[in-house]
Amino acid sequence: MDANDKHACVELIQTWGLYRDQGRWPQLLATFVPEGEISVSWFSGSFREFVDRCRQAFDAGQRSKHQIFPSIVRVTGERALAETNVVILVRQKIAGVLADMTSYARFLDRLERRGGRWALVERAAIYERDRLDPVEPSEAFAKLFAAPDLAAFPEAYRYMAARLNAAGRALAAVVHYDGAPHTAQLYARYDTWLGGR
Repeated sequence: MDANDKHACVELIQTWGLYRDQGRWPQLLATFVPEGEISVSWFSGSFREFVDRCRQAFDAGQRSKHQIFPSIVRVTGERALAETNVVILVRQKIAGVLADMTSYARFLDRLERRGGRWALVERAAIYERDRLDPVEPSEAFAKLFAAPDLAAFPEAYRYMAARLNAAGRALAAVVHYDGAPHTAQLYARYDTWLGGR
């Protein structure tokens, strides 16, 4: 039974990425419990609001691609924890320059089985490193980052922060990355939850 539960959790995490990237909003909403929460670089709060914001961006022509790798899943009864490597790809114009952002991260998920079906309860993205590249060679691209002090952002999500700022979007109040005390606290909280405490 444990293997079946793990497979169901892995499939759910995979379908989340497909629904998110393809703009399949009802199916995306169904991957989470109604009170589910998510924390990523640009948003922290209810999953319903996250989906609304994603829909708005999608309707405005913004696209992303989530490459989701196999998950490591631990199941205890009706609860599970999953950790999944992801690569997030975004193409965006920044000051007229078309650029590709590549972000390497992990999804740390809490899942519950309710009514015989697994669903996500909480997701936190943990950022590892990123890069930003012009789609075509461009002197203007080099000038984009000559002025801003990118060192103000942690290396794990430095260029994602620059991309969001260039788009006039704010970072979430807390952005998780390896080595941050709040990320260590997140892992501890998830482990406590899995243990039923």
